[in-house]
Amino acid sequence: MTTAGAAAARDAAASEAGGASAFLTGHRRSGPGGGRRGRNRLRRADHAAGWAFVSPAVFLIALFGLVPVVWSLVLSLQQTDLTSPGTWSGGANYRRMVHDPVFWQAARQTLYYSVLFVPITMALALPIAVLLNQKVRGMLFYRMAVFVPLVTSTVATGVIFSWLYNPQFGVINAALSKVGLPQQGFFQSSSEALPSVVGMTVWGWLGFAVIIYLSALQHVPRELMEAAALDGCGRVRAFWRIELPLLAPASTFLLVWLTINALQLFDEVYVTTKGGPLHASTVLVYYLYQQAFVDFDGGYAAAIGAVLFVVILIVTVVQLWLSRRSSPYEVN
Repeated sequence: MTTAGAAAARDAAASEAGGASAFLTGHRRSGPGGGRRGRNRLRRADHAAGWAFVSPAVFLIALFGLVPVVWSLVLSLQQTDLTSPGTWSGGANYRRMVHDPVFWQAARQTLYYSVLFVPITMALALPIAVLLNQKVRGMLFYRMAVFVPLVTSTVATGVIFSWLYNPQFGVINAALSKVGLPQQGFFQSSSEALPSVVGMTVWGWLGFAVIIYLSALQHVPRELMEAAALDGCGRVRAFWRIELPLLAPASTFLLVWLTINALQLFDEVYVTTKGGPLHASTVLVYYLYQQAFVDFDGGYAAAIGAVLFVVILIVTVVQLWLSRRSSPYEVN
């Protein structure tokens, strides 16, 4: 066979092989755009399969998350006792809120609680996480001891602190009397009730913040710390210059998460102070509960919930924006 004949035979075989391959893979050559259209079809098929897998979760989230939010917005424009059909009132509930002194008192106390709770929790959690990141004997026990308050129920925590804070026979007042300090009223004092709630919730949430910081510290590259040590950088200086900046994503997460939880404070107040004395520990969510399920003013309670939702959304967006601007590292 001549050289030209051999080349023609190879070309024919390659063409047949390409045709067979296209037949087996289900693709046809339809010009320059055929490959692109095939990839688009595959991409659409992958998207459809993905939505098919997540559709049960999406349905549940919409049913138990989105629908109640929309319904509460509708309720906020009505006068209803939650047991009978409501009457349309437009923005009357929101106008009433502007002139409600108890609402503004609850808003101020919610802000006061948040300003105390969030920084104190984060400030205590970071050094504890640094200590728990050391390699010492029995460290597992210490980590478990810090985490235990987080898994303790709110009711149990409230009962424990009600005994600890009891003005007559509480352990804390007994300790204060031993060192010659005056007795405190704690939950029964209008000036001490909310700070006492802050102390209780810091104890309960401290373990969560410690675990977040501890996980972030354990993911700091050891190579950076070793290089800093070789350059003569001390342990304290290495923490401030290397570890602390790398904890920015964890700090941002805790700032947002703890703030949202602070603005939604309810369980601890319900179990311990019931908003008293004289509304001294009434926060927004507890006031919402009173309006909805004690006074049966569902429309006004829904309006308070809508305002709180907007406030939480704004605070979260602002915190994320400020964190991205102030951190030298990208926060995802």
